[in-house]
Amino acid sequence: MQFPKGLITIDKHSQVPVYLQIANCIISHIRRGTLKPSSALPGSRVLGEYLGVHRNTVVAAYDELYAQSWVDVYPRRGIFVAKNLPEVSPRKITDAMQPYAYPAETLFDVQEDNTPFANTFVKSPESNLIFNDGFPDIRLAPIELMVREYRRFANYHFTSKYLMYGPEQGSENLRTELARFFRETRGLQVTSENILITKGVQMALYLIARVLLKKGDTFIAGEPGYTGASEILSHIPAKLETVPVDEYGIKVDAIEAICKAKKVRLVYVIPHHHNPTTVTLSADRRMQLLELARKYKFAIVEDDYDYDFHYASSPILPLASVDNYGSVIYVGSFSKTIAPGIRLGFMAAPQNFIRQATRIRRMIDRQGEQLIEEAMANLLKNGDIGRHLKKANKIYHARRDILCGLLKERLNGHVKFKVPDGGFAVWVEYLNGVKPAAVAARASVMGLTISYGRDYYHDAAYPNYSVRLGFASLNEKELEQAVDILKKAILSVIENKV
Repeated sequence: MQFPKGLITIDKHSQVPVYLQIANCIISHIRRGTLKPSSALPGSRVLGEYLGVHRNTVVAAYDELYAQSWVDVYPRRGIFVAKNLPEVSPRKITDAMQPYAYPAETLFDVQEDNTPFANTFVKSPESNLIFNDGFPDIRLAPIELMVREYRRFANYHFTSKYLMYGPEQGSENLRTELARFFRETRGLQVTSENILITKGVQMALYLIARVLLKKGDTFIAGEPGYTGASEILSHIPAKLETVPVDEYGIKVDAIEAICKAKKVRLVYVIPHHHNPTTVTLSADRRMQLLELARKYKFAIVEDDYDYDFHYASSPILPLASVDNYGSVIYVGSFSKTIAPGIRLGFMAAPQNFIRQATRIRRMIDRQGEQLIEEAMANLLKNGDIGRHLKKANKIYHARRDILCGLLKERLNGHVKFKVPDGGFAVWVEYLNGVKPAAVAARASVMGLTISYGRDYYHDAAYPNYSVRLGFASLNEKELEQAVDILKKAILSVIENKV
């Protein structure tokens, strides 16, 4: 068969491969009826000479057509337009059929109150400035370095193995580099076998709850505290006991009093820059807590979400670095050090615990994303992460000082706070009976999104007057604008006696 002149056109300057251009032209003519079902197509050599392309290009085009069921291939006979084409003409729906709409609710019962997080993510107004609870500035994230590593993998002949199933515990390269990073920066004497890679700290906490807690068990957390963690841990359901947090961190004497009265399975602590109050657990309380863990045989879950960001002095080493008994489970995340959208967390613990947590992780998520894990391993190995942390530390330190200076200058008499030693946020108390919810509502319409102050206490009825003001994700100009709006909102609340 000879194709009429101009039936197939090729643009060799197009980004679309030539074989796909040929295949698409043939499909187009089949759809139009120019090429009828069962009609013969020219052989690959003939069509290649006709089009001025290599025969293998035509073979690739015919392979594509065959894969999409546009042609039939008969040995020793040739290639023909398929008798039964992959597309058929639409048929009119009969009058008896009703228009289809996807059901709004299931016919079967669904229990809607069996998860701790009743509300899903709600995006803040894009036009608003945001005083978040303390997140890194995504504009500083080393995305170009991660893209560089992805491109490097694209040129490796072994890239394909990272697209297949891999170890549930996480990339061995990443675990090895993390172990080295922990030894150098935190004094943790761990190996790759002591580390499990997770999708952020939230997955780590869920796995810990599944391994350690059963219905009716008791665990302890600070008040005020990170209620998101407590909600996950209590979902088993385990029973939460809260103990006060003061300027030196969680009160360990109060923990011991509970241990004397009942069996405690787990204590959740944030020793550096406690969420929400930003205080650091003192050295003597750390040693006292480790000794209590040895005596009463409970696990310490050490959430060290922002250890890398200290401004006042050298940080105290994590509890896990001086744990001689195997009591501490150490968790953290790149979501806090780099960007929330990078869902890479980690858990470090004795091997028997890691093995069991890995088995449960496989039940809910077969494995992590190997390519991003390998890319992160290279960034750690090359020192790129270390350099990024040093740069970010300097920037966030300056932003902390800017925010604290603005609060003293423009909100004197309206707020009270202590300058934090590190982290991403300042714990600010509104004075004169001003309520966080009222300020948040007024600020929102003025262009500033800020916390309503509802998520810092496990007891919803607690009379809270404090909020976290995250400074890390706002530059100097944005911080000035945010504080000005905050001042207007506070004054509006006072004037209107809300």
